[in-house]
Amino acid sequence: MRSIFFLSIFFLFISACTKSEASAEAKAENLGITMAQITPANKSAGLDLPNVPKKIIKNASIKFETDDLEKTFEQIQNAIKANQGSILNDSEGKDYNTLYRNITVKVPSQNFDLFINAISKGVSFFERKDISATDVTAQYIDLTSRLKTKKKLEDRYIEILQKASKVSEILEIEKQISAIREEIEAKEGELKYLENQVSLSTVTIEFYKTIAQKEGVKISYGSKLWTAIKSGFFSLSDLFISLLSVWPFVILFFVFAYFIRKRLKRKKE
Repeated sequence: MRSIFFLSIFFLFISACTKSEASAEAKAENLGITMAQITPANKSAGLDLPNVPKKIIKNASIKFETDDLEKTFEQIQNAIKANQGSILNDSEGKDYNTLYRNITVKVPSQNFDLFINAISKGVSFFERKDISATDVTAQYIDLTSRLKTKKKLEDRYIEILQKASKVSEILEIEKQISAIREEIEAKEGELKYLENQVSLSTVTIEFYKTIAQKEGVKISYGSKLWTAIKSGFFSLSDLFISLLSVWPFVILFFVFAYFIRKRLKRKKE
């Protein structure tokens, strides 16, 4: 009896599922299209993609010392022009014992190696030379496949919209098309960003010049001497101004001292 009860429950469940699927297919058929047409499989959408060449994102970060900041900057500028690059950021400054300059450059990926070789000429030692190459081919193919699937889905919903007659159906289909269009635009933005990262490499260059120790001492001594002279001058000026502000008291002091001295002199006589 118990087994018969469970078998009855199982057949009822299968029957309910079948009715649900039939209802969904009926709604789709009323709009003139099958369920398989509405939801294309991701596999089939990706099979007809052309052979995609490898997509590599190349970046570099370089730091080195130089004897001549201006000459090194001129060399980097020439390398940028020769390799069709552009400067994004350029900053310079001074630390305790160094003068430095930081530059961020965008250069076409096909010229990446040539550019690195050009700016490395004459550099005997790199404090930092980090070069990275990230393969994003799989990500690119996945995004392209998903975008193609979404566009096919949008086309199918547009076909359904042309066949729809009820206002409720039209509104629902337009809602679906709007949602799919947002997803398509988001995927297109991701793909464009990825393509930009692949086509243009980012190179950060930091170079600096160490101030010689003797030169530093001379500058420091001369600076201290000039500061001392200015300080003495201002101190003397302050003293003079202070004396001017208390001149009545100074006169009274000398007058008082004069009478006291005169009185003491009379006592002695």
